[in-house]
Amino acid sequence: MRFPVAGALTLCCAAGAGFSYLGAPLPWMIGPLLAMACGRSFGACLAAPKWGRALGQMVIACALGLYFTPPVAREIVDHWPFLVAAGLYAVVLAYASGWFLTRSANLDGTTALFASVPGGAAEMTVLGERFGARLDRVVLAQSLRVILVVVTVPIAFAFLGLRGVDTYQLSRSEVSAIGLAGLLAGAAAAGALFTRLRIPNSWMLGPLAVSIAWTLAEVHLSAVPAIASNAAQVLLGCALGAGFDRNSLRSAPRFIVMVLISIVLAMILSAMFAWAMAAWGGFAVATMVLATAPGGMAEMCITAKVLRLGVPLVTAAHLARVVILVTTTAPTFRIARYIRRGLSR
Repeated sequence: MRFPVAGALTLCCAAGAGFSYLGAPLPWMIGPLLAMACGRSFGACLAAPKWGRALGQMVIACALGLYFTPPVAREIVDHWPFLVAAGLYAVVLAYASGWFLTRSANLDGTTALFASVPGGAAEMTVLGERFGARLDRVVLAQSLRVILVVVTVPIAFAFLGLRGVDTYQLSRSEVSAIGLAGLLAGAAAAGALFTRLRIPNSWMLGPLAVSIAWTLAEVHLSAVPAIASNAAQVLLGCALGAGFDRNSLRSAPRFIVMVLISIVLAMILSAMFAWAMAAWGGFAVATMVLATAPGGMAEMCITAKVLRLGVPLVTAAHLARVVILVTTTAPTFRIARYIRRGLSR
């Protein structure tokens, strides 16, 4: 195929439309994701646009931020113990998954850890490279984690009929062309600033910060239209599916099997933890499952939005998790490596 990006976008849009016609859950993300992953796995010359994931995250972040009205923000602040507990649980889960991969997949501890931390695939790849991890294994494991969670959780929820009726209301439900342009411009500026400052997950966190700040200040520019949200999901699905590579899949069959097992175990443990959190805080179990699932922040928050399952709480939980993981992984790893070297002397 002479135009791999154009071909990928065409395939992903068609897959999204087909899944939507069939009534599948999260069709505009899962359809493109599976189509892209299958195409790449069979050797098709497909490539996601370089700007696609960032643009998709920016649009989704703008839509999520509109839920954080002052009453909702006060409610989220009241739940801060849960948010901290969810973030610390993610740290423990990451090290447990890394230990499992070290034992089962003949993998060095550095690569195993950065392949297991659910704190953003791009961020863990950068950190892994800094500490000497095998990048091909980190990228593959992180892609498998996000894809398996993104596909499994919505389908399981649809099969079980788990769909909420949120009482949360958007700060503005009408679409204004001028207001939307202003919202996206502010989000783009924040994303670029966060990128320049080297803040992890910049195109999600920067736009989310702007959208939340304006909503809290009761500056209601515009709602995000459904077509823009669907297009953002297509871009995210396309980018996720592009993480698959035919050669890497062929070269490490045992590693892939062990990673898949570790992800399934992590999902089971996360569901059990979610159940405990729901009993502790009086939340809906389904909302807690999304809040603690080891998937990507944007993808889990989209699932909450589509299924109307506690969008602000799920977003806040994943935001706390990303901040805790990204800020603690590197120093914790340095301490652990120092202790291990001291013991080996």
